[in-house]
Amino acid sequence: MKDLDEIPVLMADLGARAKAASEDLAFASAEKKRAALLDAADAVWDKRSDIVAANARDMDFAREKGLSDAMKDRLKLTEDRIQGMVDGLRSVAEQPDPVGQVLEDWDQPSGLNIQRVRTPLGVIGVIYESRPNVTADAGALCLKAGNAVILRGGSESFNSSKAIYACLVEGLRSAGLPRDAIQLVPTRDRAAVSEMLTMTDHIDVIVPRGGKGLVGLVQREARVPVFAHLEGIVHIYVDKDADPQRTLKVVMNAKTRRTGICGAVECLLIHKDVADSIGQGLVRALIDAGVEVRAGATLSVIAGTARASEEDWGREYLDMIIAARVVDDIDAAIAHIRQYGSNHTDCIMTEDDQAAAYFISRLDSAILMHNASTQFADGGEFGMGAEIGIATGKMHARGPVGAPQLTSFKYLVRGDGTTRS
Repeated sequence: MKDLDEIPVLMADLGARAKAASEDLAFASAEKKRAALLDAADAVWDKRSDIVAANARDMDFAREKGLSDAMKDRLKLTEDRIQGMVDGLRSVAEQPDPVGQVLEDWDQPSGLNIQRVRTPLGVIGVIYESRPNVTADAGALCLKAGNAVILRGGSESFNSSKAIYACLVEGLRSAGLPRDAIQLVPTRDRAAVSEMLTMTDHIDVIVPRGGKGLVGLVQREARVPVFAHLEGIVHIYVDKDADPQRTLKVVMNAKTRRTGICGAVECLLIHKDVADSIGQGLVRALIDAGVEVRAGATLSVIAGTARASEEDWGREYLDMIIAARVVDDIDAAIAHIRQYGSNHTDCIMTEDDQAAAYFISRLDSAILMHNASTQFADGGEFGMGAEIGIATGKMHARGPVGAPQLTSFKYLVRGDGTTRS
């Protein structure tokens, strides 16, 4: 390995090897890719004790850094979570191979037959923070779509990511695919991130997965195209026709199931007509569950709340904290979300289908929900097996980014000695 102080040299070497591997992967058989992922899944399970031990070192590092409980929860790997990684790898393995899929097929009066066909993007750079399972998810999805990938995990998950990465490489080796198809940046040095953002000769797209600081840095400095995965400023609007019991169940799950994931609800908007009948019960239930409720004027009279400041609207807490306010009507809720949201995931709780249709048609978040917990904002829950992130931009990929979203397309034009008059 090269001297890790020579970051540009190190990254150029990774990039050149990834580019060469991507050229082989572009025509790798679906069966070989499937075999590599299944073998990787077996290796993750067989080496779960090594992965847990590596994760314990990362947890010690996280405690020394003073990470919040929610961030430590994102980092922590248990046997159940490792089983989830294994299931994700196997699920991606069994999905249809997107490469070569015919998206459209038509004939022209000139006699030409034209097909639009999925093709790999090439080399993908994935920059992520504390969740080590992204190593498996991103590696699997990029490989499935015929792409080479350079993974740069967060400093907190350095040891866990290395242990998981070793299993992915074992899968590549056993299936006879290029080892360089999946590479992990072997340093915590942040200079590696800056270098990746300018590697236009070697990387075709960057996928940042993390907080506002990371994504903002990538968007400001990248010369390589970016699939943005912005912060999850997730809202639930409780309409005047919401069902109280259903709403309580959904809101509690959306906030407390796992606070550190991007689908966790961060702001609760309650129609003024149900502020007393539903709103107060919701706020009390959240407080009783240990959630700090930062409340707007109307709700701040409830004992145990903290008065919200302007900074609490449009904030991703990733913790046992939620902002809550009363709004005059559905239009006020929509206006609030447009002003403070991040176009990630937003939900309406209502038994009025017309109100739900109105809410969904007037907002442009990547994911819009009706009467469902926002914790379902996850590629695995969408049947994708895994995701590389939730893209909040509007170009190319949007919402959960699975293997099909990691492809481009090309046109195949066939004639029979056809000439143009």
